[in-house]
Amino acid sequence: MITISGISRSFGDRLVLDDVGFRVEGGRMTGFVGGNGAGKTTTMRIILGVLSADRGEVSLDGRPLTPADRAGFGYMPEERGLYPKMKVLEQLVYLGRLHGMGAAAAKSSASDLVERLGLGERANDTLESLSLGNQQRAQIAAALVHQPSALVLDEPFSGLDPMAVEVVLAVLRDYAAEGVPVLFSSHQLDIVERLCDDLVVIGGGRILAQGSREDLRAEHSGRVFEIELAGAEGDAGWVRDQPGVVVTHLDGGLARFEAETDAAAQTVLTVAVNGEDPALSRVKRFGPVTPSLAQIFKEVVR
Repeated sequence: MITISGISRSFGDRLVLDDVGFRVEGGRMTGFVGGNGAGKTTTMRIILGVLSADRGEVSLDGRPLTPADRAGFGYMPEERGLYPKMKVLEQLVYLGRLHGMGAAAAKSSASDLVERLGLGERANDTLESLSLGNQQRAQIAAALVHQPSALVLDEPFSGLDPMAVEVVLAVLRDYAAEGVPVLFSSHQLDIVERLCDDLVVIGGGRILAQGSREDLRAEHSGRVFEIELAGAEGDAGWVRDQPGVVVTHLDGGLARFEAETDAAAQTVLTVAVNGEDPALSRVKRFGPVTPSLAQIFKEVVR
């Protein structure tokens, strides 16, 4: 587990990180989201030791991170940093060797990754001859080739088409399943929502929200409910007449409403099930509305 505790960092008079703290659990995917300039990249660079913190510390399994620990991490910067005129497979083997792997192990790992990431046919092409999406796949492979003990990935899905995203997702899930802590940033909230186990939202250099995906959804769900009546004759307009309820969306047999109390919401269901009108008794669906990650993000950063 990687623990970031009380990290602060300034550039001149500008405070970029202000008492930032969160954990990246082993075997879990932690999504790190925030707007441009929120502090994501600076935080990641401090974790990797590329930048130093003015205050605070980063620890691994309860002890301060050492240079040896960081050498075992896999890091993918937002800016592509591979050698453009070097062949893909040759470059990955070279990077594996730089991390202390033997020649056979480095070649085996590199060959496996180019196949898993869909680069097998381009393994002997130079990086600069690849499309931007395939260059991104190669950059991801470079972060993984030495079989890292932790992953820190800055915008790993940038420039990838939907098929490539699915390929990369599968590879990252495999690493997490082996117990590796994975921290990744992304502006693509739909991908973060599908992939992450835990979520950290940063804005203005401060942590605005953090927790498991399920806990954050529950925390921000409020008392918003939906009821949907089955059948073409269903009409949910009567929900507007119920006490303690404000309807926010109505479309035929579907009503979304805010309830002052859970009891008020249950009353809507009771009326639907026990009402005299047969159209009310065919309840297709009823339950709380779970907010999306995009909705949670908008709520905490405003």
